[in-house]
Amino acid sequence: MSERPDADRIAILSDRELSRTLSRLASQVLESVDDSQSLMLLGIPTRGVQLSQVLARELERLTGHPIAQGSIDPTFHRDDLERIGTRMPQVTTLPNSVEQRQVVLVDDVIFTGRTVRAALEALQSWGRPQRVMLLAMVDRGHRELPIQPDFCGRVVPTRRNETIELRLRDVDDEEGVFLRRLNAPG
Repeated sequence: MSERPDADRIAILSDRELSRTLSRLASQVLESVDDSQSLMLLGIPTRGVQLSQVLARELERLTGHPIAQGSIDPTFHRDDLERIGTRMPQVTTLPNSVEQRQVVLVDDVIFTGRTVRAALEALQSWGRPQRVMLLAMVDRGHRELPIQPDFCGRVVPTRRNETIELRLRDVDDEEGVFLRRLNAPG
């Protein structure tokens, strides 16, 4: 009975590959900043928040000091709520001011670019960072806005009836990136 849902799920990154990808992304982030003390990771709900927590731990391991980490909810800045539907807004949690910080917005999957656009708009209401960068674990294509990640774990071209799932041990009891085919409307 549980085989049917998994029949439509294809592993893109195994747990080992995901771990290596996270290490590579953390190193790339560090190489792009002058001062890791000015770094702030802000996860975009929902899975981007957990991903930013994992990245913050990896960056702390590499730098020897804690990395500021929080979340920013773009819900009220979206221009496509009628298409995607509304969801319960999440709390925006900033560890400190964004002023003069090098902020990395963290999202699990970049798709149309509209979530990132809304997150940038939400971030502006909290101040003016020195620099804003974007990290996405997976770029699945289908962009509607000219927004590209500065750091990307994997590019996976998809169809519109497919989704990408990032699974993290902290919340899912498994780890990996999976492509899931949704049933087409009949």
